[in-house]
Amino acid sequence: MTNKIRKAVFPAAGLGTRFLPATKASPKEMLPLVDKPLIQVSVEEAVASGIESILIVTGREKAPIENHFDISFELEQLLKERKKDELFDMVRGISEITRISYTRQKQALGLGHAILQASDFTPNEAFAVLLADDVVDSEVPAMKQLIDVYEKYGDPVVATMQVEGPAISRFGVIDAEEVEPNVFRVRDMVEKPAFEEAPSDLAIIGRYILTPDIFPAIENTKKGAGGEIQITDAMRDLLEERPLYAVKLEGTRHDAGDKLGFLIATVEFALKRDDLGNEFREYLRSLDLS
Repeated sequence: MTNKIRKAVFPAAGLGTRFLPATKASPKEMLPLVDKPLIQVSVEEAVASGIESILIVTGREKAPIENHFDISFELEQLLKERKKDELFDMVRGISEITRISYTRQKQALGLGHAILQASDFTPNEAFAVLLADDVVDSEVPAMKQLIDVYEKYGDPVVATMQVEGPAISRFGVIDAEEVEPNVFRVRDMVEKPAFEEAPSDLAIIGRYILTPDIFPAIENTKKGAGGEIQITDAMRDLLEERPLYAVKLEGTRHDAGDKLGFLIATVEFALKRDDLGNEFREYLRSLDLS
């Protein structure tokens, strides 16, 4: 099995109920951070981390994702005719960003089940998993931080962040020992524990490096929290057979699958824009928030 991570899987079949009615007919992954869809932000992170091929696991009503990464002949022709070369290059660049293929998850049975749909895409090599809901603003791309650890140890890797207080119960949580700064060897993990029972304050977030032995582990995993097949449960089973590592990410993670988190991420990204940041900052300062 190659030690290079070339492929990435993007589970994108969820219904996005936290953003209804906006997601009634439009994928949550297409919600924009200013003017860039969430899934494009994560695809760009994957490409910047060295990923060469992507599989997006979709469901019904997800065609706009495929359209977004496809060539838009009419739009490109219009931009050419109007001599909007910069916009043309941007639009064409989206369709040429990397090799992207698609498969359907016919039932929303959880993240573990979504990842299982990639078994034919990457049957013999380790692969990355990115959740577009989790936006990580960091100097070194979040996925590259995981890939560096995988290339050193050769075992599955999960991304974590510190979460204090009762909010930890919304995440999968690891019990682990630190083996080098910000890198941990996982002893155990539990999905959405009660605050009093959480084994640490390190919560798993939406970046993973997984190996092909995860597929039979998922197939043998029973439905867990929420009546879904949880990837955390499958990885926990694998712990009996091989090591698992965790990275405490350097950077800021935004939960863009949550309304408040999405708004915060939008503001943060807007403030960093050369074309918007200064004016937007002045506008925010002008608000009477008393």
